[in-house]
Amino acid sequence: MSAPLEVLLSSDAGSQLWNVSVFDVHSGSSLLSYRGGNSSARTLCLLDGQYLLSAQLAKNFINVWEIHRKEPLQQKIVCPGAVTCIGASADGIFLAAGVAEAVYLWEVSTGKLLCVLTRHYQDVTCLEFTDDGSHFVSGGKDSTVLVWSLASVIQVDVSHAPDPRHILAGHSLPVTDLHCGAMGAQGRVASASLDQSVKLWEVSSGELLLSVVFDVEITSVTLDPCEYFLFCGGGNGNIFQVSLCAQGAPSADKLLQCDADDKRTFKGHRKMVTCLSVSMDGTLLASGSHDESVRLWDVQSKQCVRCFAHKGPVTNAILAVAPANMFLPDSRPSAPLPRFSRHRSDGDGQCGDVYVRPGRRAQEEETAYLHRARRLDSLTNAVTDKWFHGDGENGKVRVAELEEEVQTLKKVNKDLYDFSSQLLTKPT
Repeated sequence: MSAPLEVLLSSDAGSQLWNVSVFDVHSGSSLLSYRGGNSSARTLCLLDGQYLLSAQLAKNFINVWEIHRKEPLQQKIVCPGAVTCIGASADGIFLAAGVAEAVYLWEVSTGKLLCVLTRHYQDVTCLEFTDDGSHFVSGGKDSTVLVWSLASVIQVDVSHAPDPRHILAGHSLPVTDLHCGAMGAQGRVASASLDQSVKLWEVSSGELLLSVVFDVEITSVTLDPCEYFLFCGGGNGNIFQVSLCAQGAPSADKLLQCDADDKRTFKGHRKMVTCLSVSMDGTLLASGSHDESVRLWDVQSKQCVRCFAHKGPVTNAILAVAPANMFLPDSRPSAPLPRFSRHRSDGDGQCGDVYVRPGRRAQEEETAYLHRARRLDSLTNAVTDKWFHGDGENGKVRVAELEEEVQTLKKVNKDLYDFSSQLLTKPT
């Protein structure tokens, strides 16, 4: 394959024939489908390119498919309540889910429930990890956006509950969608709300960079890969494009007004836009709507180039690079998913003994970092001692051999000296 194949993954609330379908964005043909149940909004995600996950609509479990298999569900992750949103780290190590007003965080390789975060006081509506996996962001009906540092959350002192790194409290109505940009902790996050605004924040400082006000409520938001444009889906079916690099772009304290008659508006949907996604080259925009269609737009011309009909209100639409084993029927995941825990093992309401490690799918528990560091130090010292001081009997033999060689060299040197002296003192 000369170039990565980009596909469209979509789901709807009807799911009469399938739950999730995969389409070729260039030809529009259906490549494969995943059957069993239906998916709620903000819950469709790829896990390490090996599994496809989506939460069952208004149910307390997450559907799991192996990415290469078309058969009905192979596994379900049972949760304490109805799942409202899902987010997975790019490396596939951590999985987060919103259940009512709480955020549940699991370690994928072991299925251990690491933490339950309860700083929202109303239902969590959206979750997303930064691209480097160092942070994740949650938004809720309480109109707040919380930025969580993953390291501080899972290695928190058990004597107190974990705190978010930043509390972004600029919205006045429920947060409907989030999108994290590039550059990890140094990047930006966009948040949309029913208060008819989209706000752009800096992850590292929590500073508000830009606030854009519209004349309709905003239900979805995304950024293009280069972060030149902000795309905002409205409750009336319109999609607004906001330039972040135009000369004289508005600052945080100078609000930008956009309306449906603006030339920066994508028009075609008849009902609320539920989801947005941009292709990896920034030329295509995918949008899902309650009008039971997913539309593919050319960003430059604002024209709809393709329309995918569905059997119910569209809940998810994602443009993504197809995993390498998506179309290989004989491939298997590198490791099976374990059974996910519904409760924390320590039972005291806090995180257990957790160590952050770079491994992708280690199945057995690892020892602590300090213990491994001490062991490595002792091995290094042993090698050093052996190099300089020898190792027991073998070292003594080697010393004896070297001493014998020194005596031999001394005798040779003395013989040479005597021979030279005789030549110099011999009468001519």
